[in-house]
Amino acid sequence: MIRIREAALNECVQLSDQIPEFENPYPVSEYELRCKENMHLSLIAEIGNEPVGFKIGYDRFMDGSFYSWMGGVKVEFRKNGIAGQLADFQEYWVKENGFKSIKLKTRKKHQAMIAFLQDRGFSITTEEPKGNPMETRIWMEKKI
Repeated sequence: MIRIREAALNECVQLSDQIPEFENPYPVSEYELRCKENMHLSLIAEIGNEPVGFKIGYDRFMDGSFYSWMGGVKVEFRKNGIAGQLADFQEYWVKENGFKSIKLKTRKKHQAMIAFLQDRGFSITTEEPKGNPMETRIWMEKKI
């Protein structure tokens, strides 16, 4: 059974070190800097007592949107609905706290993530080209 709970930032940072897509994971100080003066939500997904996924977002733009900044699921636990449950919890919390949309940024090389987000109702709003086309940043948004 998957359990989603609010978590301390350092718990999420420890888990981010186990997500292979994060080639250079941020230190806890970066998470603290972004979240300390902004409304934020940090979540952990657990199976039993084992942390298997996380999601962090905060009020980055102060425009009624919530920025879903970081998240991931350990490779061996993917395809079990964990990312969807984390997203469901975040979306419920975002709506309850008066936000009107969720924004996020991913990379073109993360096609599975883009497909997951589009299935959840996110639309691509803009792209930031990079030298390597697969590193192009894809901005997405979902109205809540």
